[in-house]
Amino acid sequence: MRASLVSFFGIFFLSIISCSRKETEETKPTLSDVTESVYASGVVKAVGQYTVYATVNGILKNTKVTVGQEIKEGQLLFELESDKAALNTENAKLAYQLSQESNRYIQDKISEMEMKVLASKDKLDLDESIYTRNKRIQQYQTISEVDFERVELAYKSSKINYESAQKQLVQLKAQLQNDQNRNNINLKISQKTQSDFGVKSAFSGQLFDISVKEGILVTPQTPLAIIGKSNSFLLELEVDENDMVLVTLGQKVLVTMDSYKGQVFDAVVDKIYPIMDERSRTFKIEAHFVKPPHKLYPNLTAEANIVIQTKKNVITIPKNYLIQGQYVLVDKDEKRKVKIGLNDYQKVEILEGLKAEETIYKPE
Repeated sequence: MRASLVSFFGIFFLSIISCSRKETEETKPTLSDVTESVYASGVVKAVGQYTVYATVNGILKNTKVTVGQEIKEGQLLFELESDKAALNTENAKLAYQLSQESNRYIQDKISEMEMKVLASKDKLDLDESIYTRNKRIQQYQTISEVDFERVELAYKSSKINYESAQKQLVQLKAQLQNDQNRNNINLKISQKTQSDFGVKSAFSGQLFDISVKEGILVTPQTPLAIIGKSNSFLLELEVDENDMVLVTLGQKVLVTMDSYKGQVFDAVVDKIYPIMDERSRTFKIEAHFVKPPHKLYPNLTAEANIVIQTKKNVITIPKNYLIQGQYVLVDKDEKRKVKIGLNDYQKVEILEGLKAEETIYKPE
């Protein structure tokens, strides 16, 4: 009997609590501000942050820098083993030196050909003068046909010899130039290949991380280090494709981070990448802090709400009191259709269908 009474009073007490909860799950519209925003998530990045890669395969021989160090543009970061590349460069130097000797011989031939061109030009001028004079007097028949043809033939032969000498001279000069260019290019290619075994920084900044250890095999796909500007950070955020049409440059962004719980930081959208990532179906945007936190690090996670528009002193109700996006409960069991406006993650604006003094009930 005692157990039954306890059970009864327990059920009665729970019923009272349940009724009490149901009675408290009601509210009236209020005048408040409502802000429409787009959700985005991402990370903090240093301005100019990039990952360093090698351009060749090789064993990492020496690391010339340490994490946290300030780096200058063009500074040597890593050295890869380059014995083979050094030998190739030495061979290219020897080939270049040999070509210089060969080019001296060609230069001598060019000098000889230039003299030949001058001589053939003088011979042509002489034969042309004789030919012109004999052609002028031919009309007076003071020279035989045979003699005139001999003079004409000598002139034509001199002209051919002169043109041939000119072509040979041009060919020798082109050969000399081509040989010089080819050997010079080969030497530069070898030197460039050897220099690729020294990995240098493309920009000035701070070295945030080194991802490799000496002695490992490095390929062009191996990340070596991360560099970016120190004390200069931005937000790299991802926005869903369904919301991207609402985002424009200059919009205000409200940012929260796990590293600064309970704090909200203002930022501004300053860059939109105009292509969607097909895998995540998101767009990438960048924003800068209006007043950044006192300390930031690359790759800190962040969540953001990009403010689309704000309305002040409008009729709003809690978002969880809305049914199917267009109804509210009045008199506990009567559904009424309402017209809504802006909404955020907590409130929704009521444009039509509900008065400020009416009571609405939270749906079960």
